[in-house]
Amino acid sequence: MNGAPWSKLAKRVSKSRADRVAVVRLDGAIGAVGMGRPGLTTDSVEPMLKRAFDVEHLKAVVIVVNSPGGSPAQSEYIAERIRQLSAEKGVPVLAFCEDVAASGGYWIACAADEIYAARTSMVGSIGVVSSGFGFADVLTRFGVERRLYAAGDHKARLDTFSPARPEDVEWLKGLQGELHQAFIAWVRQRRGKKLNAPDDELFSGDVWIGDRAVDVGLVDAVGVMRSVIAERYPDAEITRIEAPKPLLARLTGGQLSTGAVVEDAVSAAVGALDRGIVTHLR
Repeated sequence: MNGAPWSKLAKRVSKSRADRVAVVRLDGAIGAVGMGRPGLTTDSVEPMLKRAFDVEHLKAVVIVVNSPGGSPAQSEYIAERIRQLSAEKGVPVLAFCEDVAASGGYWIACAADEIYAARTSMVGSIGVVSSGFGFADVLTRFGVERRLYAAGDHKARLDTFSPARPEDVEWLKGLQGELHQAFIAWVRQRRGKKLNAPDDELFSGDVWIGDRAVDVGLVDAVGVMRSVIAERYPDAEITRIEAPKPLLARLTGGQLSTGAVVEDAVSAAVGALDRGIVTHLR
């Protein structure tokens, strides 16, 4: 009986000294989404990343990616932060693609030293898309006059309520081309000689599933997180780094309704109306 407390203490000490693998989930669109639901940004993921790389007896950090993409800048910032922390701590990073790691989601996955996907994961979409609305004809139909005043010849490019000008469309295509080349350069930097398909196939904006993603070199192997960790680090314990709950979830005790989905959709639509054209890595 006297030895029981010491035995429990010894087990706790032994457990605290065990090798660990920290797991961070990056789930959702990248960039601003809606009020109380910020999406994946450097501000929202920084606390999780720092906690992950500060775990004691750390063998590796796992980034689980489930994202269709979004903001080019936020994709770059998050990926660069992962690389910085990996270099500072001397810890390898493994990425696991879940349902989808496309465009900005794949940009982030490329921050890892190794990328895995499930057989049914959709991976890739290395391209740029811009979307918006045009309501010039609607205004004319209802007899509404558009009044727009701007200082600067190009301040009101691609205004939602004005007819699209060919020179503005060409400007947008040029912007897309520059972003696309930055994306391609990052993939080449991170994947290097692992890439195994022609450029016009890899960088066309297409997506690949599981084994085919391995064939073209976008991922290293097919595998799910727990199986790969168990094989690579059999004695390590998994430490999950939880994301802070969104404001709406905190206010409702964690019970998010479909209203949150509607809120995101409305916020995205209003944002598109306000900005005219929104450019995404999607």
